[in-house]
Amino acid sequence: MTARALTPAEMAARLGEELGVSRWFTIDQPMIDAFAALTEDDQFIHTDPERARKTPFGGTVAHGFLTLSLLSAMAYDAEPPLAGARMSVNYGFDRLRFVAPVPAGARVRGRFVLAGLEERRPGEVTLAWDVTVEIEGAERPALAARWLQRWYLVNGGQG
Repeated sequence: MTARALTPAEMAARLGEELGVSRWFTIDQPMIDAFAALTEDDQFIHTDPERARKTPFGGTVAHGFLTLSLLSAMAYDAEPPLAGARMSVNYGFDRLRFVAPVPAGARVRGRFVLAGLEERRPGEVTLAWDVTVEIEGAERPALAARWLQRWYLVNGGQG
């Protein structure tokens, strides 16, 4: 079920609130291996279960950047649409920390708290999200970030 689109004013009224939680995503070894091949980061803690078993992690772990890359899919699940939006772009991060490793086979999900909204000019809105990616059953999250998105609205946000 898709959430009702919120106007920028409705979004602004909800600053500081958690506006969504994504579904769970399983980060299995084939996903980790595919990411390693794509990014050419094949460090053994990600791709060699036997060697990784002898590390403090006790097995392979996902790349932090793999977990980070899932934010887009998590956002599609969790964030309410912005009314009148014609497109959005990733504007970057004000803060990003990889807090805990994600073991191969673990499930993760994202929690999205609206932390800021700025209309730079008519039809251009920057949203700041405090995002936490939880690891199912773990005390600490995989990552915590302040993620910035730039949204462009139809007709400059006038309808």
